[in-house]
Amino acid sequence: MPTAATLANLPDDSEALKALLGSLLQEREAERQRASELTERSNELTRKAAIQESLRQELELKVQQLQQELEYLKKRYYGPRADRLRNLAELGQLLLTFSEELAHKPVNAGDVADADKPERELRWVRRRKGRRNLAAFENLPVQTVIHELSPEERACSSCGVPRQEIGAEVSWQLEYTPAHFERIEHVRKKYACAHCDHEGMGAQIAVAAKPVSPIDKGMAGPGLLAYMVTSKFADFLPLYRLENIFERIGCAISRSTLSVWCGDIADLIAPLYERMADRVRQSHVILTDDTPMPMLEPGRGKTRQARMWIYLGDESQPYNVFHFTASRKRDGPLEFLREYREVLVADGYGGYDGVVAGNAIRRGGCHAHARRKFVDAEKTAPEIAHEAVQLYRALYKTEKDAATLDAASRLACRQEHSRPLLEGWQERLRTLRETLLPKSPMADAVNYSLNQWPELTLFLEDGAVPIDNNASEREMKRVVLNRKNSLFVGNARGGRTAAILSSFTATCRRHGIDPQLYLTQLLVNLPTCPMSNLDAWLPDRWKLRQSNLPQPTAVC
Repeated sequence: MPTAATLANLPDDSEALKALLGSLLQEREAERQRASELTERSNELTRKAAIQESLRQELELKVQQLQQELEYLKKRYYGPRADRLRNLAELGQLLLTFSEELAHKPVNAGDVADADKPERELRWVRRRKGRRNLAAFENLPVQTVIHELSPEERACSSCGVPRQEIGAEVSWQLEYTPAHFERIEHVRKKYACAHCDHEGMGAQIAVAAKPVSPIDKGMAGPGLLAYMVTSKFADFLPLYRLENIFERIGCAISRSTLSVWCGDIADLIAPLYERMADRVRQSHVILTDDTPMPMLEPGRGKTRQARMWIYLGDESQPYNVFHFTASRKRDGPLEFLREYREVLVADGYGGYDGVVAGNAIRRGGCHAHARRKFVDAEKTAPEIAHEAVQLYRALYKTEKDAATLDAASRLACRQEHSRPLLEGWQERLRTLRETLLPKSPMADAVNYSLNQWPELTLFLEDGAVPIDNNASEREMKRVVLNRKNSLFVGNARGGRTAAILSSFTATCRRHGIDPQLYLTQLLVNLPTCPMSNLDAWLPDRWKLRQSNLPQPTAVC
């Protein structure tokens, strides 16, 4: 309110009052303009601050992504393959867990030193190291070499009388004889009837039969072909190295000829391969994975990315079947699984979605992939990565404890121990998704688990479903090793050949079978084996038959 003194100082003239009022209105308008300018400036600063904050978050996100890529590349080229955390907190947690377990471990009375025993009598006993497991060499052929003293050495150095034999010292050493080629000459005797020939009825010639060759009109025997397949698809030896080895032994065989032989063998055993694939499709659970397989483009001298797929049958159908396709489109698994209706365990590749939906297949996820996402994003959020690793350590401990149980007992164990952990982890992931930057590496790990949650929890509903897809990933290593040594396949036929032959060597390894022995017997007998007895030459059936025979022979 204006005071009386202020009112007394106002002029009485209306014109003067109007002038005073106008000046006050101008000052008020100027103040309003200044206030508006300050507001606009403040808003501009706010917008700039928001832009700077957005740029800062983008730069921070970019730094996190680059850190993750750098850690991935460093691990790939210099580090271990295992998915382990590398920070000090993880090491401290391991030491803490070890100390807690040690504190609760019962003490064996026999391990405690007797207080009455002198300290000088307490000492560590170091076990002597020596050769072990010598029984593994007892079945090897033995060549005995006798070493005698010469007549001069037998003479006694004291009296000159020849010494008498009183015994011998026996020792042995392991020796290796390099491989060698043999040329087997087949002489087929001919017989003719002289009487019929004399009577004008013809000589009635009969020729003795010889074993059917695995390759029609081919000079390679079953043992050589089996060794070639084992070398390339079990020992991952490329054909050009095998060509050099053969040349050193004394028999030069070009790699092009070896390649043709591989294709011929694949054609011969293709019916048995198809039978293995049919048996895999009868499994309750199939594990699958894929990896790039470069294929040479004709006439261009370049390669394009084809794919090699693996399908692992369960314990009732124990076969590992590879399948080659020219691309990673879903047509590959759709073709192989065209009649399958059970459980497919795979990673998060979206190409399986159409296959699963079209065939009414239940899809299981891979917790190893989910865990790897958190480990890869460790640098951006170490606490969350550590929390995830602790959870998966508990989950895999349950799996280890239930490994020897049947499916029903394993499912009950999972329901008791793993389900509560995963229910709490799901709520934790939902909370983390609201707090993390949407495109950060750790947010990607969180979103991967949440998007795959129905697949990742299928193992809680079926005890036969594994917790991860590691078994099929391990089989992919043989493709990677072969790809590293041989670089590429020449064409689609070469990819099919690699798929067929890899299926047999991988299945042999699964059953602990010597692929050289199995393939040799297979190539000897398969050309004359009727289709009705084809299942007898499946690797698991062959192994069972070998265990029941005194000698490793089988006749169709």
